[in-house]
Amino acid sequence: MSRKSIAEKKISKPDPIYRNRLVNMLVNRIVRNGKKSLAYRILYRAVGSIKRRTKKNPLFVLRQAVNKAAPNVTVKARRIGGSTHQVPLEIGSTQGKALAIRWLLGASRKRSGRSMAIKLSYELVDAAKDNGIAIRKKEETHRMAEANRAFAHFR
Repeated sequence: MSRKSIAEKKISKPDPIYRNRLVNMLVNRIVRNGKKSLAYRILYRAVGSIKRRTKKNPLFVLRQAVNKAAPNVTVKARRIGGSTHQVPLEIGSTQGKALAIRWLLGASRKRSGRSMAIKLSYELVDAAKDNGIAIRKKEETHRMAEANRAFAHFR
């Protein structure tokens, strides 16, 4: 049994303009080489683009995109008896949100386009409408978990 204590969950501070924790979580994942002000600029431009394009509250679209891209189950490689099995595991909402944010940003980086802000806004709008690369990644993860359901007893 581990003697280490359980790490406390850190609650992120809300961002300065929208007073939203989800926006701050996204900014913290966008940051490259410590350039947080650039990450804020990218996200705020993406949010402005979403507002112009959809004529809806951009935070609602953002929240909807993250919720729709968040997976319920994932597969984890477990080594049992000399062979490695993909074991499906249910994941919590915070881990699901973290995966969704990672997938949304990765998908927007892969998109072809001019700037990261535009690519991110398109990916967020697509995810809110239930299509896009991040949603496909979620569906692929769910399919893998369903296919490996026989190994669920190895949890």
